[in-house]
Amino acid sequence: MHGTIIPVRTASAVYDVEIAPGLLGSIGERLAALLPARPRMFVVTSPEIWALHGEAFAASLHGVVTVLYVPSGEEHKRLATVERLAEELAQHGADRDSVLIAFSGGVLGDMTGFLAAGYMRGIRYVQVPTTALAQIDSSLGGKTGVNLAAGKNLFGAFHHPLAVYADTAVLRTLPAAQLRAGLQESVKAGIIRDRALFEYLDEQHEAVLNGDEAALTHVIAASVQVKAKVVAADEKESGERMLLNLGHTLGHAIEAATGYKQLLHGEAIAWGMIAAIGIAERRSLVTTEEAARMGRVIRAYGPLRNFSANVSDLVALTAKDKKNRSGSRSFVLPIGIGDATVVRDISPSELINATEAMMELRGDFHRGAQVPA
Repeated sequence: MHGTIIPVRTASAVYDVEIAPGLLGSIGERLAALLPARPRMFVVTSPEIWALHGEAFAASLHGVVTVLYVPSGEEHKRLATVERLAEELAQHGADRDSVLIAFSGGVLGDMTGFLAAGYMRGIRYVQVPTTALAQIDSSLGGKTGVNLAAGKNLFGAFHHPLAVYADTAVLRTLPAAQLRAGLQESVKAGIIRDRALFEYLDEQHEAVLNGDEAALTHVIAASVQVKAKVVAADEKESGERMLLNLGHTLGHAIEAATGYKQLLHGEAIAWGMIAAIGIAERRSLVTTEEAARMGRVIRAYGPLRNFSANVSDLVALTAKDKKNRSGSRSFVLPIGIGDATVVRDISPSELINATEAMMELRGDFHRGAQVPA
């Protein structure tokens, strides 16, 4: 089993992200080395994930684990679910020494981290991500939380895991749409901080999308490396860490406007990146050629599915984005390929024009037209 270990080093936490095919069978021995006192462990997972991988996971842990289930879907990422899980932990006798294991994708991973942050004022947890999105992005960095009716991830806490174990072989069971959507976060990482990763994603997209183990492991490791470096420099998202939100301002607005039911998270972020690239091109932060290439790579990891929303609703929802400061909308824009910046002077007309252009492009993609980036 060949893989990569990437350290995450912040002011408040130090832990490793281990990435390799076949990790699932050795999770038990890894946790035994990490937690020699053998605390009680509680797994938070979905029925679907447990049906696919639960037998192997439980065997690795020698069956000494309590499983808590949450249905799949963004609609369950709410405070009510966290409260229900906390009550279940209490009923099962979980204490301050207990450890949670998020055996899940990004939605349950975020909730499990938030549950760990709040239960008995904070207990330990481990991430075992099962989707491309979670392995690439959401399982590390310590951002946890749930959605409110007003917007996505508006209620949460910073609480880092003890470790992250990303078994890339698990991705073989992902539906193709979920793999493609998750890989949009890798495209984002390449655009904001790693031109070599972006070029690899461009040149090797067939191998990556076909699930080639070596190609996937390389992409996930490079993406995690980008995030680990950014988080180390800015743990609490006061500056540089905001760059990780390229595409998220409009992407989160799209998710909220569509009730989290029409697109996967990565698909919404892809549309948001298209809009951000359009603003950057109009501001001459990227050339027409660079904008076209970024758009082409985003679409290579598509298709970008259609969705129903109106411009005024999307623009209004961007005002509720958690990156905003003092009433000013924050927007991440690329500077060429491999660099990005946070701007706070996006005018209402710029935002409306970018959203309208994105919506027009959405219609053209849906009709199958050949359009520029």
